[in-house]
Amino acid sequence: MSEIAQRQPVAITLPDGSIRTFAHSVTVQDVAASIGAGLARNTLAGKVDGRLVDACDLIDHDANLQVITPKDEDGLEIIRHSCAHLVGHALKQLYPSAKMVIGPVINEGFYYDVAFERPFTPSDLEAIEVRMRELIAKEYDVIKRMVPRAEAIQIFKSRHEDYKLRLIEDMPDTQQMGLYLHEEYVDMCRGPHVPNTRFLKAFKLTKLAGAYWRGDAKNEQLQRIYGTAWADAKQLSAHLVRLDEAEKRDHRKIGRELDLFHFEDDAPGSVFWHPKGWAVFQSLISYMRRRQNDADYVEVNTPDVMDRSLWETSGHWQNYRDHMFTTETEDGRALALKPMNCPGGTLLYRHGLKSYRDLPIRMGEFGKVHRYEPSGSLHGLLRVRHFTQDDAHIFCTPEQMNEECRSVVSLVLDIYRQFGFEDVRIKLSTRPVNRIGSDATWDQLEGALIHSLEDMGLDYQVNPGEGAFYGPKLEFVLRDAIGRDWQCGTLQVDMNLPERFGIEYVDEDGIRKRPVMLHRALFGSLERFTGILLEHHSGKLPAWLSPTQVVVCSISQQHADYVKDFAKMLRCKGLRVETDTRNEKIGYKIREQTLQRIPYLLVAGSKEQEEGTIAIRSRDGEDLGVMDLTQAMAWLLAAVEAPDALERRVTFREAQVRLEGKKYIQPA
Repeated sequence: MSEIAQRQPVAITLPDGSIRTFAHSVTVQDVAASIGAGLARNTLAGKVDGRLVDACDLIDHDANLQVITPKDEDGLEIIRHSCAHLVGHALKQLYPSAKMVIGPVINEGFYYDVAFERPFTPSDLEAIEVRMRELIAKEYDVIKRMVPRAEAIQIFKSRHEDYKLRLIEDMPDTQQMGLYLHEEYVDMCRGPHVPNTRFLKAFKLTKLAGAYWRGDAKNEQLQRIYGTAWADAKQLSAHLVRLDEAEKRDHRKIGRELDLFHFEDDAPGSVFWHPKGWAVFQSLISYMRRRQNDADYVEVNTPDVMDRSLWETSGHWQNYRDHMFTTETEDGRALALKPMNCPGGTLLYRHGLKSYRDLPIRMGEFGKVHRYEPSGSLHGLLRVRHFTQDDAHIFCTPEQMNEECRSVVSLVLDIYRQFGFEDVRIKLSTRPVNRIGSDATWDQLEGALIHSLEDMGLDYQVNPGEGAFYGPKLEFVLRDAIGRDWQCGTLQVDMNLPERFGIEYVDEDGIRKRPVMLHRALFGSLERFTGILLEHHSGKLPAWLSPTQVVVCSISQQHADYVKDFAKMLRCKGLRVETDTRNEKIGYKIREQTLQRIPYLLVAGSKEQEEGTIAIRSRDGEDLGVMDLTQAMAWLLAAVEAPDALERRVTFREAQVRLEGKKYIQPA
């Protein structure tokens, strides 16, 4: 910056609309100090004309400024990023031969990848954390330097930081590098970072894990140090409590306890469903099948393996090739396991000419898809390579697009509510840099999603540049019982694939036109949604979804036949029932079955057998009374009924009343 520019007066507009004028260029810290000492003490960085900068950066022109403090979401990210650098400072003091790689911010925390000659241990992790706290206690200033590329290279060469040099090689056009100095430790980053380590006190290192350079299993293995950081000790404490609760709710642990599923090294990223887990999985499909049927969807199925040419037409080959499983036939044809269901959906639509009278066409598919995920990213049911999507593709006219979007949004919010998710956030992901289609098309598609949400009075957050390569999308984020967010369903609007595949409909004037294609998944991955449900409900799934809904227990062996006969009656009515006729005390049986999260425990002894009754209690220990067998059966059938069943009965009755009113049928 020239000396003349630094002397020019600048006007700073603050978020409340007030303007502060300075005789010359000022730093963010200077502006904060002019407002008040308290704000100056809490200043982490600034947002100048929407761009994050360090507190020490000069503002040399009239600008809008938001001072960033630990209370801001941006401030929290800066704290976490600076904590990652602090890991590097502490680690290099303790283990000078370690080579630092990258240390980004992640959801609720940060990590740093490190190359070291031996595996780190939990004792090492503890030592690093202790040293970090010692460094924080010094409350030293974090110094920012912008240096020429050649100087940055020389600095990291002298420090034998091979990975930093590789990162510089990845930025051939960058001639000025941002360096941050933590006393003797130097790291490279575009920032911003905290001005002083006193902002970093509320942190905790959480675990060690393996990683690969550039996330590729073919490259050298690294070690990853994870941590979390917050604005203050109270927030950190609350987060650690959530982590402890999350560990108890881990779906992998629940899966073992309830005998639902397992994984094998012979099929990485693929689920082996046990009978009980498969019952849950099929219940989800049955539920969604009913909901889609009520919403006028038809169910279809498309092949798992299709020719490369199809994926080239769709654009997946060019944009998604690294995540696809492929093979080559003897005659040289390249085939791919489908990572998406949408190209198959377009071929189904294209089979036979469609009229505007046929639209909208809503095609649902429980399609198996296969995506190559790096082995280090696989995580139980939550991140797999082979999974089932509750995909649907809606083909409609442009005039029908807004209404179809509203219908999908309404359906997904209602479905989440029925699974116990009341807090749902909506994110709008707009056009990415790597995309197909014209800007005019993207304007139209993004507008359709925005208008649909605004027509419904729904709030949403914009994620610029996060859309799919063929169209913008809505993402539905669920907040679970312990406050974690899960991105599940999506809705995408697309005019690019219809163009690429040449699909058409004939309008009322006999002119052939392109339909709009909506891509919609509500559960997303059924495997992942199952994992989320297990953690949200801590394994206590709703009775209609539980793998075993009822266990009938005998007090002694002489009541075994009575118990088995009643269980058989319940099974004939469609309930998932087990019996416990072991020669054990009834208290022991009840405790064991309660640990299995069975919704209803039925008990029969001599009195119940003589009177033709059964005692019922819930998994939470509530005594639900003694009922005769007919009454108990009716009560249980109602208790395990899926939440959509009542609505279906209401819908049926409404239709019946309308038909009776028009005298199409005789009143019942």
